[in-house]
Amino acid sequence: MQRINSDKLRQISFLVLLVFLGIFLFLQLNAFLPSLLGAVTFYILMRGSMRYFTEKKKWSKPATALLLMLISFIVVLIPVSVFINILYEKIDYTIQNANHVIDALKINIDHLEKNYHIQIISDKNLQQAEATVTEAVPQLLGATFNSLVTVVILYFILYFLLINSHEIEKWIYRNIPLKEENVQLIGSEIKTLVTSNALGIPITATLQGIIGTIAYWFLGVQDIPFWFVATCLTAVVPMVGSSLAFIPVAIVLFAEGSSWKGVVMLLYGFGIMYTLDSVFRIAIQKRMGNVHPLITTFGVIVGLKLFGFMGLIFGPILLSMFILLVRIYINEFAE
Repeated sequence: MQRINSDKLRQISFLVLLVFLGIFLFLQLNAFLPSLLGAVTFYILMRGSMRYFTEKKKWSKPATALLLMLISFIVVLIPVSVFINILYEKIDYTIQNANHVIDALKINIDHLEKNYHIQIISDKNLQQAEATVTEAVPQLLGATFNSLVTVVILYFILYFLLINSHEIEKWIYRNIPLKEENVQLIGSEIKTLVTSNALGIPITATLQGIIGTIAYWFLGVQDIPFWFVATCLTAVVPMVGSSLAFIPVAIVLFAEGSSWKGVVMLLYGFGIMYTLDSVFRIAIQKRMGNVHPLITTFGVIVGLKLFGFMGLIFGPILLSMFILLVRIYINEFAE
């Protein structure tokens, strides 16, 4: 009995040490969590192609991994970079010409206030807006640098995931304390969820951008490429979605004196864009991963807080995995 107690004490002490060290390492490395999650996403999407070329075609693992990474960079990251660059240039122009932009905005607001006898914004609020815009310059540059570092680390991790995929997966399957069928269920569920979110979100965002661009062109909105990018990016935000794009467009139209265009924009946005956003999101997620829309919505909200941008993909996965683990627990230990 004394021997058993001694072994238990040693085991508990060792586990406490492991937990403490794990928490310490996580706190030090949590800045790289988006890179890790992004690498896992790309790995799951590329896993089948990696196995095909290395096992069927007998290509070397390093060459295949580098080729797949290059394809992913061309197909995914370059279009995203172009979108962000367009948005960045517009924001940078606004920041550099903040005084002129605010003066022009003030003239239009004064015109609206005189015509409709309302107060939209005060001089104090305009001064605060100018100060906020000026302070945003270093933050914008810092965010750009952090995004570059995240992408570099993402591909560094992805390379080793691809060339060591067999060893990593064997280790995971061997050390998860569950029945083999439940381990396989978790693996297949994660693959389905990652695929549906990684492909479904950009498809939904692009469709929203196209639908919005039709209205922007019809109403004669200036700088349509910028608003297309803004609509695509805001479409991924849960609940509010593309309203973060078409409401500012409507405000610009009102400020330019085209009241009827502003009203049409709002009616089109809430009546068509906002409705179709929900339809697209639910239909695509349901078809690709059979994911309930509530899981997608609340998962994205939780994921954005925990993981940043990658939470758009891993938030719903986290929520779905919780429900799946409850089912597995019942299956494993119900008796």
